[in-house]
Formats: sequence, structure tokens, C-alpha cells
Amino acid sequence: MQKLIVQGGTRLRGKVTISGSKNSSLPILAATLLTKDECIIRQVPDLSDTNYMLQILRELGAEVERASGTMHIKAEKIVSDTPYDLVRKMRASICVMGPLTGRLRKAVVSMPGGCVIGDRPVDLHLKGLEYLGAKVQMDGGNIHIEATEPLKGTTMNLTGKFGSTVLGTDNVLMAAVLTKGTTIIEGAAAEPEVEDLANFLIKMGAKIEGAGTTRIVVEGVEELHGAEHTVIPDRIEAGTFLVAGAICGDGVMVRRVDPAHLKTTTDTLLACGYDIAISGDTVTVMPGSGDPKGFHFTTRPYPGFPTDMQAQFCALACTLQGQLSTARETIFPQRFMHVPELKRMGASIEMEGDTARITGVPQLSGAPVMASDLRASAALVLAALNAKGTTEVHRLYHIDRGYEHLDEKLATLGAVLQRAKE
Repeated sequence: MQKLIVQGGTRLRGKVTISGSKNSSLPILAATLLTKDECIIRQVPDLSDTNYMLQILRELGAEVERASGTMHIKAEKIVSDTPYDLVRKMRASICVMGPLTGRLRKAVVSMPGGCVIGDRPVDLHLKGLEYLGAKVQMDGGNIHIEATEPLKGTTMNLTGKFGSTVLGTDNVLMAAVLTKGTTIIEGAAAEPEVEDLANFLIKMGAKIEGAGTTRIVVEGVEELHGAEHTVIPDRIEAGTFLVAGAICGDGVMVRRVDPAHLKTTTDTLLACGYDIAISGDTVTVMPGSGDPKGFHFTTRPYPGFPTDMQAQFCALACTLQGQLSTARETIFPQRFMHVPELKRMGASIEMEGDTARITGVPQLSGAPVMASDLRASAALVLAALNAKGTTEVHRLYHIDRGYEHLDEKLATLGAVLQRAKE
């Protein structure tokens, strides 16, 4: 196990290139199970989560070759049982359920693991597959899915208690492309990552309309063929570096991004008083002319404020001296496990139900802190960049799940940090 030792107080400056999206890569890799032909996927980030997904594909029978960020996958002969030892390590492994059900009409998937940020049920995934005609049973911690008859298109609504489900939409979409008839998904997730998956499926021969909106229409086809696809840039990684630039930057440019995917992040930074420059596929954050102001947001499904940026903005709020900011979490109400760790660094935070009230302090202080999940880890690293002295961020494996070489990229901007064994 590793930790990250961060020396605070260094100003960041320069350019950083954003990797392919983790949340696009995982379902797209799973979607290669839908065809016997070879698929080529480019800009797949080198993360522990994507490595686990490739291992799962191999265990299911797919041939996988990788060269840097390019994956060659051929799933000519596959089985329907996924390995527990791999699935338990990553929640997104649940997205093999859709393509296995679509192609083989059966799947056995263990209940997934991953970040512990409150209850993240898969009931909407299963509800969608049942709408298509599959039968679902739970046994010994495994989900057994089987359709004795061909799946049939239907109309369904995937809206849940906390909004739409991204992976649930992915799963139903991947199962529906090989069903008979028309499937209409109301309450679909509109995130760019769902649209990216749909674009890959369309390249494979699927007939899909409405991806990127809350209503997706799928006309089933008999089979899909191989295709090549380049994964979209990771909007959460890009947002994380923009917040780093706001906390302690003198001009940080993120390259290879889609600025439209970053609008809520850049709008919030603009409202705080930071200068934002957008040109082509680059976004630059610079200090504004005056002292930055506090901000107030509520997390919402896309295109609202992303829950995956909540923790990073909490870290920023801690550094806005004398300014009050509020962060309300409506997607995962328990997603505030970074708050006690930020308090260890001297942050002034009060919790009121699902809302964090944060008053910026003159200076955070370095301290040993414990990462609890992926985005909380990033928030602690960002806070450490501002803190006086040295901060040790433990359980670094959380960061490696979703950020490709985060420490190396920060170092190119001038950060002083290093990995070490626990």
C-alpha cells in the first residue's frame, strides 16, 4: 500500500493533458462483448479500474491486447459467469451484465464492490433488464439473469430516488441493442459518458436515437460488428485540475477537453471571481483581479453540478479566506467522508443534513489524512497543495482507481510531492 507525501505552498503553472474518461471507458470496454468481431478502443486511461475490467473480459473469454492507451479486444467465444474476485473490487464491473444478457440471454454477476460512499443499489439496472423480458434471481451474493425467450423491446422509466442512473442506463442500452422491436428508455441518464457509449454502439451497427437526453430510443438489430472508437476526455479529471489551478495556480491550462462538458465547473469558478479562458479543446484558469468569493451549489444529474466534483470544490472552499460556501449533495447524501479529514487540516466546516457549510480559513495545515473514496482522495490532495507544511494522504489506491498518474501530472505543473510505502 502507498501514500502520497505533499509539500504545500508551491504555485502551479503550465499545461496538463487530460486522459480518456474512466466513466466512458468501462462500459465501452464491456460493450465489446456484444460482438464476435475485433474492436479497437483508443484513449483508455491506465487505471486500476480499467485494468480490472480488462481482466474481467479475459476471464469471460475475450482476447485482449493493449498498446499504451489502445485496446484490441475480440470476444469471439465468451461465457456468462463473471469472477467474484475481480467484480468485488470495482462497482462499475456491473456493466458487463447488460452485454452478457443481450448477447447470451444470461449472466451471473456478483454484487459489485468499489467506493464506499453510501448505498448505491443496482435495482434500476435489474428493473430495466426485467422490462426487456429477463428473469432476475439473487443467490449467495450473485445476481442470476436469464431470458428463456428472446428479449423484446418495451417502454420503461429508469428514474430513481436520487435521479437517473448512469450505469443502469448503460446496462439497459447494451442489452436493448440486440432485442427485437423498439425500446424506449424514459428517465435515461443524459451524461456525456452515456452518449459516448451510444456513439460506440452506433459504430458497431446499433440503431440509437436520443443519447445525451433523458429519452433514448433503440431499434433492435440482429447482430453487431466490430468498430474503432476514441474515448472522450475525462471531464472530472479536467475539472479537478481546474480546481487545483484555482486553489494555488498562476495559470493552469487543461488540454484535450470538451469545454461544453465542463460548463458547470467553469461557471462556478467564474462566479467565484477566477478568470477562465476557453480556446478550442483547452481551458485555462487564472487568478482574478480581486479576492475570490464563496460559492453555492447543489449536485444534480448532468447537465447540473456533478457529484463527482463536489469534494474538490469543498477543498477549494476551505481556502477562500472569510468566505462562506455551501455544497448540497442530492445524488449521494453520504458523500461527505472527506469533511472530517479536511477538518484535520484546519478547515472550518459545519454539516447540516445533506449540506456542508464551509468558511474559508487563512491557511490550512499539513496533516496525515485518510482517503475514503476516489473523489475524496483528490480533494485531500488539492487541499494539501495549499496547506502549510507536509500532508500525507494514505490509501493512495483510491486515487489510482480514477486518475491516470495524478501525482506525475501535478509535478509537471510545479507541485512538490512523492509516493512512498505506508
